[in-house]
Amino acid sequence: MRPLELVRDIGCEGVSGASSQTPMIDEIDALRSRHYDLLAAILGRTPSQEILDQLAGLRGDASPLGQACTALAAAAADARVHAVEREFFDLFVGVGRGELVPFASYYLTGFLNERPLARVRDDLARLGLESTGGMSEPEDHIAMLLEAMAGLASGRFEAEPGVDRAFFERHLKPWAARFFADVEGAKAARFYRAVGGLGRAFMDIEAEAYALDA
Repeated sequence: MRPLELVRDIGCEGVSGASSQTPMIDEIDALRSRHYDLLAAILGRTPSQEILDQLAGLRGDASPLGQACTALAAAAADARVHAVEREFFDLFVGVGRGELVPFASYYLTGFLNERPLARVRDDLARLGLESTGGMSEPEDHIAMLLEAMAGLASGRFEAEPGVDRAFFERHLKPWAARFFADVEGAKAARFYRAVGGLGRAFMDIEAEAYALDA
């Protein structure tokens, strides 16, 4: 069972689609890819007003993920770019460091640039991938891992069947849900509290579906 097959309508309408260069894939994997892309976009950099306006147009159903989408839409509608920029800085950058450290190495070892980063680099190299999106951060940044999963789910990255599951279980399952929960509860979080809720709900669905497929 592929992730999100548990919830055919994943509850978040209006998520931006993948690139027109994306190969033909089924609806479930396309929706998965869009959620990964959405989360990567707003965790890799401060969202523009255009992106906030798009997020404000999301519509959710009664499922946990749908409710998280509704909450994100409401937060985006109330947000102002300058305030979100400051929030992003306080949460993820800071003077010295932000309230949260969005890297796998830190969450799994307590230090940056440790073995989890090396494992990410090894797996990206096997896939023939390099960091994208203009980010200069190490590759175990949450946004880069989410972007990699978007590419694997959508077929933008050529890979053998099952590679997406292996990548998720190796690089996201051990820490991403905990990170998103920390975003939800962060002192500086306002707009990003809803981002944390969406990310946590989505990671839970992915983990559950992959476990059923074991």
